[in-house]
Amino acid sequence: MTAARTYKARGIVLRARNLGEADRIVILFTLEHGKVEAVAKGIRRGRSRVGGRLEFGNEVTLTIHRGRSLDVIAGAEILREHWCELVDPRRFSVAAAACEMVDAFSEPELALPDVYALLAGMLAAVARSEAPSALLPRFSMRLLDALGVAPPLDACVRCGSALGASAWVDVEAGGLIDASCRERWRDLPELDVAALDNLRALAAPRELRQAMVQAVPRVADAVELLVAHHLGRRPRSSASVVEMR
Repeated sequence: MTAARTYKARGIVLRARNLGEADRIVILFTLEHGKVEAVAKGIRRGRSRVGGRLEFGNEVTLTIHRGRSLDVIAGAEILREHWCELVDPRRFSVAAAACEMVDAFSEPELALPDVYALLAGMLAAVARSEAPSALLPRFSMRLLDALGVAPPLDACVRCGSALGASAWVDVEAGGLIDASCRERWRDLPELDVAALDNLRALAAPRELRQAMVQAVPRVADAVELLVAHHLGRRPRSSASVVEMR
């Protein structure tokens, strides 16, 4: 069956780049279709009907026409607008890091409703937080879990044995290792019992979490290493988050 020429979607604006003199390509993470690239024609002109609605971090309902190379945004209505709060440098850097991770991990036209809900909630929380950088480690661990790549936090990622009082972050293996698997000649970051408890609390599902959990600095660094392993690089926006932290 031929796909409809026009479709509707609910999406979050991840980023955008200019095209020509008046247009802009907008990268959206949609609930129904996953990541979508579409062009907003004439958006950089003052009379554009959708210009102020497609700002970074906004959640919008969209009417999109399918095109030969790029889809075209025909209409957009704001559901939740975060731009005014996200212009704060602390909040912007965290929101940018969260959107960059979702952008990098997502495949075009692959719906990930759990990730969509996670990102929408994260942006809303960042927009009203006075300590936004504290939210990122929790978001990162929940994102890895939603994508099915979260490391086990009670067993060695190499041998499967139960972790003891301490564990080491093995970036090459993408998880935690025990003392017997530790490569003695390498300086691997160590997590003691308190840090392990903190990491497990960050990764716990919402219904098991009793209160807001903040990552201690050592755990925040470990989470960033785990994300970089799965992403293949360190998120560019994370440097700004570290400075703010």
